[in-house]
Amino acid sequence: MNPRMASGSGTFTNRQRHSRQGGPTILTAVAILCALVVALPILSVLANLFASPSPVWTHLASTVLPSYIVNTVVLGVLVGIGTVFGGTVTAWLVTMCRFPGRPLLEVGLVLPLAMPTYVIAYAYTDLLQYAGPVESLLRAVTGWEHGDYWFPEIRSLGGAAMLFTFVLYPYVYLLARASFLEQSACALEVSRSLGQGPLGTFFRVALPLARPAIVAGASLALMETLADYGAVAYFALPTFTAGIYRAWISMGDVAAAGQLASALFALIALTLLLERLNRGRRRFFHTTQRLRELGGTELRGAAALLAIGVCALPILIGFVVPTITLLHLWLDTGRALLTPRFLAALSSTVLLAGAAALIAVALALFLALARRYDRRPLIAGAVDFAALGYAIPGSVIAIGVLVPITAFDRSLSASLTALLGVETRVILTGSILVLLFAYVVRFLAVALQSVQSGLTRVTPHMEDAARSLARGPLDAFRRGALPVIAPSLFTAGLIVLVDVMKELPATLLLRPFNLETLAVQAYAFAADERLAEAGLPALAIVAIGLLPVAFLMREIAQSRAGTQRGAGVRVVRE
Repeated sequence: MNPRMASGSGTFTNRQRHSRQGGPTILTAVAILCALVVALPILSVLANLFASPSPVWTHLASTVLPSYIVNTVVLGVLVGIGTVFGGTVTAWLVTMCRFPGRPLLEVGLVLPLAMPTYVIAYAYTDLLQYAGPVESLLRAVTGWEHGDYWFPEIRSLGGAAMLFTFVLYPYVYLLARASFLEQSACALEVSRSLGQGPLGTFFRVALPLARPAIVAGASLALMETLADYGAVAYFALPTFTAGIYRAWISMGDVAAAGQLASALFALIALTLLLERLNRGRRRFFHTTQRLRELGGTELRGAAALLAIGVCALPILIGFVVPTITLLHLWLDTGRALLTPRFLAALSSTVLLAGAAALIAVALALFLALARRYDRRPLIAGAVDFAALGYAIPGSVIAIGVLVPITAFDRSLSASLTALLGVETRVILTGSILVLLFAYVVRFLAVALQSVQSGLTRVTPHMEDAARSLARGPLDAFRRGALPVIAPSLFTAGLIVLVDVMKELPATLLLRPFNLETLAVQAYAFAADERLAEAGLPALAIVAIGLLPVAFLMREIAQSRAGTQRGAGVRVVRE
């Protein structure tokens, strides 16, 4: 063993051992406190499981709760099946087959990630409604009148599942594609040498090895489906998120909304548990580092045309068609829509998203560093629990944030009244600070994952070298770790920024009075059936959402040369 490597490893091990044996440091204590504060909304939602049922909750449970459960589960199942099929098939085609236009399609299949679900719902409603261009053209060509023909209703459970599938399949596509690229060329060639054709190799070798990645991608798509409010509310579908908003805003019962939120949280927890049980204890490891390009099947004729059609269809439906529809809406009335109201919504959106991204990345960096230098289970558990917010819908987070904040405001108001004899209004409730707090709770996991990934590239040798040249811990971090993790910090901030800009339910429920973001403005116009006015803010959301997608597309374009390797894979059962 290299003596320098051994000494560096020993230094790091001693540092870990010292952290384990010593008492809690200030860094650890502050990190646990921050994690608990971020986790407070989640605990607040869980507390509703033990609250006595309110009259509104009893009414909802006896009337609409069964439909909430059925519609939410059916929507999730349909989207899960659709995203698994679409994402896996397209990933296999662009990875293991060769046909005209494959490099362009391989990159373009990521584009629907920039399209929020509620935006695509607005676009297709304008396109496929009775007065829209498709049905109008159909009547003009055939001479039919209303009632002479059947046309699919886009504002339905099936229509929502289809749109969600074409927007969310990239989660499965990205992870499945990465798994297919990393699979062993030797294993695939052995399968073919034993008489298996391309389909047999896919079903018997490639698909089982990619199963963990596919299930993980489907889980992300399901989380997004369960979290959606804008599309299901616009389609008037009775789901949990729509019910939470109705109980809170229409019925004015926060307790009932909290109990609905706790029921949805239980459904999400069950989904995550089923995914974990389905994954089992299997782990996949590469046992060789030989670099070798994966072979591919050359497609010609009808097979090539079919592959092109299969890969182009999700891009057309999930991005090209809705983008053209939004552009058409904007060009029709765009000049009149560049109003101070739109500009105010744009500036509010950028400022809120930028502030939330800075806070989330700074907090994620602090928690990741605390976890890196203190390996005790307590800090790891606190950080993991604080990162659960991404698996929880924005409406549930809003409930969890409002309850403790309202209690704090009431307690503070009572204390100030007792001390000063003057009644005070609420201080935090309905403020921008509360909205930013909800954003951080919701998207901390996104920043944390990227920051932790960046920290894995900082070796103990880098830290020791920086420490020997620095004047203090902060200077050592600036010299050693910061240059290495800076790209990860930038990526984390960019992803959080775009996610915040697209977030609708938490913004609707917690925003200050008269504060509009692009998402709120688009939803408000669409809810009033003013789809032309909704086109511009929706298009702005899509345009900004293309930023992280552009980074993903660049990585995909550069990844094939770096990740094509023939690496043996073995399954390990712990």
